[in-house]
Amino acid sequence: MEDHSPFTSLPNFRDVGLFINAKTSRSLLKTGLLFRAARPDGTLPQEISRLKSEYHIVTQIDLRTKTEHLEQLDKLSKSSPSKSPATRPKDPGLALAVQGLRYENVNLNGSSYSNSLLKELSYWHVAKLAALYAVGKRTEAISILGVNVMAPSGLTGLAIRTLQTSTAEIAQLFKLLADESVWPVMVHCTQGKDRTGLSVLLVLMLCGVGEAEIDTDYMATQGELVDERAARVREIQSIGLPESFADWVELRAISGGVGWGRGSWKL
Repeated sequence: MEDHSPFTSLPNFRDVGLFINAKTSRSLLKTGLLFRAARPDGTLPQEISRLKSEYHIVTQIDLRTKTEHLEQLDKLSKSSPSKSPATRPKDPGLALAVQGLRYENVNLNGSSYSNSLLKELSYWHVAKLAALYAVGKRTEAISILGVNVMAPSGLTGLAIRTLQTSTAEIAQLFKLLADESVWPVMVHCTQGKDRTGLSVLLVLMLCGVGEAEIDTDYMATQGELVDERAARVREIQSIGLPESFADWVELRAISGGVGWGRGSWKL
């Protein structure tokens, strides 16, 4: 087994197979194939090189939305103006991609998910949201959804909503994962917590990994992101969500939704 030093600029990075096998003292999964992480946008160049040279990662699967990409580009442009593009790129996700890796964006919170949230808003809130989007105030627009729909649903409710509405995006993700040419692959969202956690949960369930082992991997993120919590709280509060959204959901509640999904998805 190769011994790798931890990353300092890429939070919540781990080899899922290696982690599960180490925690269970059994060889349940192949190692060196599926990696999970938080966003790699600020990863140091020397650690980007390690993703390729040490871990041999071929593909980056980014689960974030276009709004998240644009917000991240704005943040990076403020922190490093010399490195920011002169004009806003047509594909902001690609502008954030790790150089040298194949880049795939699977917006796990796609149009069906978004539409399901919008349907729960009043006409007044929909009109206000549209007006804010029209003038480029994406964060303020999303906060309307955050306050009025997402916060009341809770993290568990939103995870189950993803399972119920994002079937096309989940199918897109698994079609990618079924292509051997993408492997080894790194899957990430913003913190590598909710969407990444849900995606890895589905992979592990399909591989026959038990709930206890899945829970061990899922909860490992809590320790990995301790240093990121304050920044995470600021980000979620900016879109109208409470501090509790920086924490973790009851995995058993989500897995119940997955059980429903097994008989309903058309992957």
